[in-house]
Amino acid sequence: MRWSNTLIPTLREDPQDAEAISHKLMMRAGLIRKLTAGAYSYLPLGFRALKKAEDIIREEMDRSGALELLLPALHPVELWKKTGRYDVLGDVLIKYRDRHGREIALGPTHEEVITDLVSKEISTYKSLPRTLYQIQTKFRDEIRPRFGVIRSSEFIMKDAYSFDEDEAGLEESYKKMYDAYCRIFERCELPYVAVQADPGIMGGNISHEFMVPSEIGEDEIVLCKCGYAASTEVAACGKTDKAEVKEKAKSSFKEVGTPGVSSVEKVSELLKAKTTSIIKTLIYIADGKPLAFLVRGDYEVNNAKLKGFLKANILEMADAETIEKLTGAPVGFSGPIGLKMRILADFSVRGMKDAVTGANKKDKHFINVDTERDIKPEGWLDARMITPHDPCPACGGKIEIKHAIEIGHTFKLGVKYSESLGARFLDKDGKLRPVIMGCYGIGVNRILAATVEVSNDKDGIIWPESISPYRIAILPLNLGDDNVKNFSEELYKECLKKNMDVIIDDRPERAGVKFKDADLIGFPFQVIIGEKNLKSGKIELKTRIGKKTELIEKNVIMKKLEETRSRHT
Repeated sequence: MRWSNTLIPTLREDPQDAEAISHKLMMRAGLIRKLTAGAYSYLPLGFRALKKAEDIIREEMDRSGALELLLPALHPVELWKKTGRYDVLGDVLIKYRDRHGREIALGPTHEEVITDLVSKEISTYKSLPRTLYQIQTKFRDEIRPRFGVIRSSEFIMKDAYSFDEDEAGLEESYKKMYDAYCRIFERCELPYVAVQADPGIMGGNISHEFMVPSEIGEDEIVLCKCGYAASTEVAACGKTDKAEVKEKAKSSFKEVGTPGVSSVEKVSELLKAKTTSIIKTLIYIADGKPLAFLVRGDYEVNNAKLKGFLKANILEMADAETIEKLTGAPVGFSGPIGLKMRILADFSVRGMKDAVTGANKKDKHFINVDTERDIKPEGWLDARMITPHDPCPACGGKIEIKHAIEIGHTFKLGVKYSESLGARFLDKDGKLRPVIMGCYGIGVNRILAATVEVSNDKDGIIWPESISPYRIAILPLNLGDDNVKNFSEELYKECLKKNMDVIIDDRPERAGVKFKDADLIGFPFQVIIGEKNLKSGKIELKTRIGKKTELIEKNVIMKKLEETRSRHT
C-alpha cells in the first residue's frame, strides 16, 4: 500500500475525551474515530488490524472443529422473555417496535437465538456434538461507555456455542475451546491470564475469564505464585479465626446515640471503635424479596457470591425509601437485632464480641453486640470481596490483586437455555433429553485495545507482527533524490512480489514527520532509505521493539526481510 493512497490521519496531541492509553494512541495513530458515545469507526489501518485478529480467531476456531455461521442481529424479545433475561438485562437491552408493532431487540449476545436455531435443526444424538461460532456486531446500551473500544455500546465479538449429549461431551468441547483461546491469545502475543470466574447473567456453574493485566482494566483478578488465578468475584475468602471463639460476651448490648452519623468511618470515630468491630447491615431485594446481609465494617460485600448463593436472577440494593420502610430507619442505621426479614451473614462477623450495629432507629446504634448471642442469621457464608491481606485460597501464601481487561470468557452453560427454549434430542435409548451447552466469547475489539494498552512507549504503539496493520514500512527520506526514489520503488515492488505486508511512505514530508508517524503507528519494521547511507550501499533497518537499528547492505535487504518473516511464521 502507498501511504498517499490510503487514509491515515495521525494526530500530534491526545484527544481531550480520551482517558486510556489505548484510546489516546488508537485515535492519534489514525486507527479509529468516535462517532458518538460508545460507537467508533475503524479507519483503514484499524480495520486491517481488526481483520488480522479475526483471521487468527477463525483459523484457530476452524482448527478446533467449530463451524462458522452468521446469526441475525434483530431478535424477537419473546426468546429473551422465555429465558428470563429480558428482565435481567433491563435497559442494557436496546429495543424498538417495528412497523408491525413487534418488539425487537438488537442482539447483545446470541445464546437465545442459537439455541432456538438448534432446537429446530438438531433432534437426535447422531447430530451431536456440534460447535457453532460467528463473528458478529453486538449492541448494549452501556450506562457509561469509556476507554474507547474497551467498553463501547457497539462492539465485535466472536461467540461460539457447543452442543453435547452429556457432561462428558461438554467437558471435551470446553477443553477444545479453552485450548483454542490459549492459542489465539498467544498468537496475538497478549500477556493473558486465564482465571476462574463468575458466570453472571450467562448462567451455568463453571466459567473462565481470559484477562490481560492492565491498570485501566475494570475487572480485578487474584494471582498467587503457586499458580492460583481467579476473578475477585469468585476468589474464596473462607472462614475467619473468630468463627471458633467461644468466650462469653462481657455485657448486654445497649442503645447509644449517633446523631447524624451513619457511615462506618464516622461511627468508628464517634464511638472510638475500630472498623473491624462494626457490623454493616445491607438491605437487598433478591427476586422481589427483601434480604439483610451482614459483613464486617472494613470489608465489602461480593454481590456475585451472594447472588450465586441465593440462586437469584436479580439481586439489587434496596433504595432509601424501601430501606426505611423495611427497617424503620434511614440508610446507615440498619441492624440485624429485631429485624423482621431474612438475614444472612458473612463468616467475617461470626464470633464477634462487643460489636457495633445499627439499631433500626434514626441516629441510634447498638454497642456490646455479641453475634453468637444476639444475632441468629439463617446462614453463614463467604460473600465478601477478597483483600490483599487475605491468604491464597489454594496454598495460604501471599496474593496479589491486579486490575485487568477481559478479552475472552468461557462458560459451561449446562441446560439453562436448552430447557427454556426446547432444544432437545433423542438419545440412543429413544429418550428425549435437553442438549448440554457451552458458550465461548472473545471481544475482538478488545484484542486491539488490550495490545495497545500493554505494548507502547512514549512514541506510540508497539504492534506484534501478527496483528500489526502492516509488518514493514518503507521510509524514503528524500524523494527528490532519484537514487532514493528509484531504490525505494524497486524495493517496494519486490516486497509486493514476495507477498510481504508492506506500506511505503511516499509522502513529500520531512524525515522527522515520517519517523514520528511510523513510531506512533508502531509498524514492527521500518526500512529507512536515506541519501547518505544509500551512496555507501547501505540501508537502515529499524525494529520497533527496543528501537534497534542496523545498517544492511542494500543488495541483501530483501533476504533480511524474508528472514524476519520466516522467524515470525
